[in-house]
Amino acid sequence: MTLIVPSSADAVSSTVRYALHGRIAVMYLDNPPVNGLGDTVRSGLFAGLARARTHSGVDAIVIAGAGKAFCGGADIRQFNTPAAVAKPMLRDVIAAIEASDKPVVAAIHGFALGGGLELALGCHYRVAQAGARLGLPEVNLGLVPGGGGTQRLPRLIGVVPALRMIQTGTPVDAAAALTAGLVDAVTEGDLMDLALSYARDRAAEATHPVAGQRAVDGHGVDFAAARATLNPKARNAQAQRAATDCVEAATRLPIEAGLDEERRQFDLLVAGDASKALRHLFFAEKEAPRVAGGGRAATVGQVAILGAGTMGGGIAMAFSNAGYAVTLYERDQAALDRGLALIRKNYDVTAAKGKLDADGVAVRMARITPSLDIQDLAQADLVIEAVFEDMAVKQAVFQQLDTVCKPGAILATNTSRLNIDKIAACTSRPEAVIGLHFFSPANVMKLLEVVRGERTSADVIATCMAAAQRIGKIPVLVGVCEGFVGNRMLTGYWREAGFLLEEGATPQQIDGALTRFGMAMGPLAMADLAGMDINWATRKRLAPTRPAHLRYSKVADRICEQGRFGQKTGAGYYRYEPGSREPLPDPVVDAIIEDCAREAGIVRRSISDEEIVERCMLALINEGVQIIDEGIAQRASDVDVVYVHGYGFPGARGGPMFYAQTLGLAATLARINALRETHGDHWKPAALLEKRVAEGAAAF
Repeated sequence: MTLIVPSSADAVSSTVRYALHGRIAVMYLDNPPVNGLGDTVRSGLFAGLARARTHSGVDAIVIAGAGKAFCGGADIRQFNTPAAVAKPMLRDVIAAIEASDKPVVAAIHGFALGGGLELALGCHYRVAQAGARLGLPEVNLGLVPGGGGTQRLPRLIGVVPALRMIQTGTPVDAAAALTAGLVDAVTEGDLMDLALSYARDRAAEATHPVAGQRAVDGHGVDFAAARATLNPKARNAQAQRAATDCVEAATRLPIEAGLDEERRQFDLLVAGDASKALRHLFFAEKEAPRVAGGGRAATVGQVAILGAGTMGGGIAMAFSNAGYAVTLYERDQAALDRGLALIRKNYDVTAAKGKLDADGVAVRMARITPSLDIQDLAQADLVIEAVFEDMAVKQAVFQQLDTVCKPGAILATNTSRLNIDKIAACTSRPEAVIGLHFFSPANVMKLLEVVRGERTSADVIATCMAAAQRIGKIPVLVGVCEGFVGNRMLTGYWREAGFLLEEGATPQQIDGALTRFGMAMGPLAMADLAGMDINWATRKRLAPTRPAHLRYSKVADRICEQGRFGQKTGAGYYRYEPGSREPLPDPVVDAIIEDCAREAGIVRRSISDEEIVERCMLALINEGVQIIDEGIAQRASDVDVVYVHGYGFPGARGGPMFYAQTLGLAATLARINALRETHGDHWKPAALLEKRVAEGAAAF
């Protein structure tokens, strides 16, 4: 449904329109794209309410949203600016609504989220279009509702369901909202017809309900237990705890005091680094799929996956989950059977968790057609190769695909670091070749690096970006270089971890320091999980290009030379008991580290956690800035999206580039220069960082 503002409506501000429908005044929020509650919307509502309340020809008031939705909440871009606190505040607008002797009805379609729902909670009545979504998702931005949501929602629907909605930030649909008492009526028909008739019917009543005046019963609610259910490592953990505190305040404080406490918590969070980081990511994730240079996305009907291993199976699941017909090809029956069995096992695990029923499993499995005949790939619109990470192997595969696949088909490789242009050169259609670097497990991980080759067409890029979004991924366009964005940056990160081992740190100290910083895993445990042989092969391939004058740690190579490749061999940087993934310290590794340090002439010393974090983070940052300068990433925020969604960087720190801005670019450059003085030219600062600091810039 799209709500059109009548041409006869007056402007009470630049973003609020006012119209009379008989004796009902209707105020339309008209602030595209989501009718955000910026300063002009708040002032327009305040003025419109005053106009309607003093107009003798008005019996009731309706607030509606123009366009496709009621209101998406506060204008996030105004946070931490004077406009965010310009009078009237949302609290003032709601106070004016509650003081009105004429009933105010919120007419909700599309969605009422955050401040949009808080505005509706302040109205006397709420009616909704079927399918509308209502929620308070502020915790996802590291905030609590700041316009009374934590105080009015418990008073309206009860403490327990309100706490659940606010803690999780998960919206409910109109039908569930009606059952909960959050809305008063729902229609499948015309929303404005319902809203106007509802307002006319209530106009004759002497008094009108005010959510803030209701009693709230917190008896028997265990807030300590509610806090205990929260994940302390979640990116929004601080906001979830604060939101719980605010709801508890609603059970013991009068409404005005509760609103004061909610605002106090909101102000603390909105000024903090965690919320700024999460808001940065919110916009970064929306910006990432946008590609400069245009290109028209074609429709992808049939998808084919070449290779039924762990990655190929996961990619097949990702497309099947989104409704695509998928052909899964393997060269021999045993490999195909293993792949299908793993897919079925993964779906069964999902079903066991209650996230999918038996019919859902059957439907998804039925969309995946197994094949041993490569000619079955001939009619696919998109073919994704997921074979062994070896250039010669991939080139041979693409030569074969070039002869089999139809004209116009997109040929994609799932390589994590190999040169796309060399693969494309083996075909007669380099413009149709692209990299689609999925992250394991491919059916779960949100990130997708979309790798444009030198000759990849704009239409192919646009098609792949659109298909990625359809399967629920966050696509980031990257250029060709060794490791693209994510794996290229890992090189310096792992380099510093190896140097720190030689200088005196232990594997568990390094991983512990970085997980306490917020990383999902430490670099050494991550290497064991991924398989150390993969990076060992890369190091050997790149050895001829390694500058002889730069320091090189042999620790990882020595570990691999002993056949220790991580969890899959039961030993890597750590040892693992059979059937267990718990990393255990290993004296064998300690001895390898000491031998490497002695051979390199390094006198080992005590290493602080702070030094570990600083060196590993600054290595990520410096390489990330270099990547931006080279144009491998479109924008700095894309690097942050890659690291948060693909490499476990803490969302509450915003990604490596945002973290550098939090530290201050000048301070970041100063520390990198200091490390160069101590440790040599590995720490040559990126030219773009030097340039931005010279310009006095605060961001990249």
